[in-house]
Amino acid sequence: MESLVELFVHVDDFCQIYLPKLEQHLLESGAIRRRRARSLSMSEVMTILIHFHQSHYRNFKAYYCEHVLQHLRSEFPGLVSYTRFVDFIPSALLPLCAYFRQACLGDCTGISFIDSTALKVCVNPRIASHKVFAGLAERGRTSTGWFYGFKLHLVINDRGELLNVMLTPGNVDDRKPVPKLVRELFGKLFGDKGYISKPLYELLRQTFGVQLVTKLRSNSKNRSPMPLADRLLLRKRALVETVIDQLKNISQVEHSRHRSVTSFMVNLLCGLIAYAHQPKKPSLGRDVLACLPA
Repeated sequence: MESLVELFVHVDDFCQIYLPKLEQHLLESGAIRRRRARSLSMSEVMTILIHFHQSHYRNFKAYYCEHVLQHLRSEFPGLVSYTRFVDFIPSALLPLCAYFRQACLGDCTGISFIDSTALKVCVNPRIASHKVFAGLAERGRTSTGWFYGFKLHLVINDRGELLNVMLTPGNVDDRKPVPKLVRELFGKLFGDKGYISKPLYELLRQTFGVQLVTKLRSNSKNRSPMPLADRLLLRKRALVETVIDQLKNISQVEHSRHRSVTSFMVNLLCGLIAYAHQPKKPSLGRDVLACLPA
């Protein structure tokens, strides 16, 4: 696991370049504003938020009060109370977005896998009374049943690195975000039967030069034999499901205790960033790729 110091250095190097540029593009209202320096810098706030998803804690308040305040005072001399730190969190959303897009995505290798997963924002019996995500979250259905929340669509390469992600309401068809997700990809994109669509296949091939590979329906007409390499890689599509499992159970991108949309987005981004910083990710391995026919 990456050390806290290494994480901070990586985040701080980004902030030193990004934050001055952000200030230049902010619009001024003309009103006089106080510009008191906070005791915690933005890079320190981001590091604490990301490190929570690398820890064994499942509750941020417990992590901050029991671990950060008790054991990390030497690393963060300007620590504030938990209530004050919560006030800092919304200001970290935009830098976290930029950091994830610019520093945490992998490189396309020509072999990519796509899938989506449900992000529930509450248990089903509380859907009618849930107000935090009213107008944003929707009811959707997966192979495990109905849920209320969002869908996280993601594309990874054969090394388990994230190539692109997109968040949509829970009722959006898995095929709809695909053209936006593959804009910078090349080669072959492997998906499950939920991505079967001749118009989508033609769109990706003609517009982006990406070949969508899925299993064929048993009743499909004019079925042509699939190349052996494609059949072998389709069997390895469980790689993306392993990544989703780690995002949910290790990086904690999903829970039902959010009190605002901002906290939901910060939690999701920090979970994705924490996964991107994992030194060892699920991958096909060189031995598997070497066995593929040329």
